[in-house]
Amino acid sequence: MEKSEADSPINGVLVDLAGVVYQGEELVPGAKEALFRLKERIPRVRYLTNTTRSTRRSLVGRLQRLGLTIEDKEVFSAPQAARRLLQERGLRPFLLVHPDLLPEFEEFSTTDPNAVVLGDAGAALSYDKLNEAFRLLMKDSPLIVMGRNRYFREKSGLSLDAGPFAAALEYAAGVHAEAVGKPDPEFFHLALTDLGCPPGEAVMIGDDVRDDVCGAVEAGLRGILVQTGKYRPGDEKHLKAPASKMAKDLAAAVDEILAH
Repeated sequence: MEKSEADSPINGVLVDLAGVVYQGEELVPGAKEALFRLKERIPRVRYLTNTTRSTRRSLVGRLQRLGLTIEDKEVFSAPQAARRLLQERGLRPFLLVHPDLLPEFEEFSTTDPNAVVLGDAGAALSYDKLNEAFRLLMKDSPLIVMGRNRYFREKSGLSLDAGPFAAALEYAAGVHAEAVGKPDPEFFHLALTDLGCPPGEAVMIGDDVRDDVCGAVEAGLRGILVQTGKYRPGDEKHLKAPASKMAKDLAAAVDEILAH
């Protein structure tokens, strides 16, 4: 990204949720106050998440219980993007998803499925389910992956996300998955269209250097990597100045944005 673009005004902000705003059942220290300050100065804020263990409605309810003022329309999730794709193509999904996410897809028929939808299914991801998905893919059904995240952090430590299982199915069936959610450029652009903000005037705050920050930069935004959540020492080596930089946490990232 050229210097002139990196120096342009910031009129829209996209924020990751897990690991940036909250961790487990608690807000990241300073997150509530940081978001309040941010939205006072830059009202055009949207939350982008690849979380696939809960519906958008339940996720928003969780954030509200943690004390955040947030509405459904402010959250853009990978399951929403998957639903949109299924609707556009009239597909019937075989769902490899967490049981808590099933209500998000209740409008779709799962009889005689002709597409595989994969998310972070947790303990529900059994060999039998993976094998059933594999057999569908061998019949030319598309593989739709709700994010290629490799891992995430939960209370017990780092855990595998959907990305490694997507890679396994791709390898076994000789197919290429259609990824929705971050780092798909269309996912970033969808949120920015809702904000009425061009990519060159927007920044993404995230804890995943590849999917959040580098993905945003590839989509024409700027990015800030926070050292919370799944961040690991050395991730900053992948940042590309001046389009991306690092901050200690969400509060520090907001300070950086407001000082721009």
